[in-house]
Amino acid sequence: MSNVSGKAYALTTLIPIRNDHIGEVAYADIVRSRLENWNMLPNSPMAKVPETYLCRFYLIDDVYIESQPSGTGPDNWADFLPVTPNALRHAVLPKHDRLQSRYLVFSSELHGDRDTYLRGMWLAISEELKDVFGFCYGFDEVHNADDFVAYMKKCQLNVALFFNGSNDDPLEEQLKALYVKQEFSRFVVENQGLPTAELRKKFLTFIGRVAPTNVQFPSWTAGQYSLPKVQDKQQEAAL
Repeated sequence: MSNVSGKAYALTTLIPIRNDHIGEVAYADIVRSRLENWNMLPNSPMAKVPETYLCRFYLIDDVYIESQPSGTGPDNWADFLPVTPNALRHAVLPKHDRLQSRYLVFSSELHGDRDTYLRGMWLAISEELKDVFGFCYGFDEVHNADDFVAYMKKCQLNVALFFNGSNDDPLEEQLKALYVKQEFSRFVVENQGLPTAELRKKFLTFIGRVAPTNVQFPSWTAGQYSLPKVQDKQQEAAL
């Protein structure tokens, strides 16, 4: 299956937004505004969704095409004929397609099974989803996790490209690995040029603090916007 690579699954959905408005504000603009407000929160709501490697929401307002010249044979010939009417030039261009509605796009690379992931997404952030997806066609028929899974599958596109390179490790293991890598880099920078005995002592203290074999803690928090805040919080908890 093109959507699967190892234990990773690439999910992309195009969800049509209703062509309506509240006052003078289009539904699509309300959706965009509500998604942008997520950036003001300490964490994205998606941080609560289990097994999310990475994800993204964005809107498609319309398709975009190139203007003249089109690069087609007849159009190229017309470049050598200054007297060619513009109507003839336009006639050789492709038809200008337009979208019938604007689209909310949700793209996620996740660990494990798609349906299990989507159920977990609904159970974790159903209120946030209703707040955004409620302006989309057909979402008024979504009342529970199973409905949400069926709805997203209807809007799904098949994909073949994966952004994430470590496809077979659970999310918590990847977060731990990233945390250890970051902390080790910090350790190296802060302890340059120390005598061997002192460096060894500090390294043992470092290993005790970061606990490389403990996947749960300390580690990065999924979806955390500010990594220094994560570290400060973990150090306070350790004390």
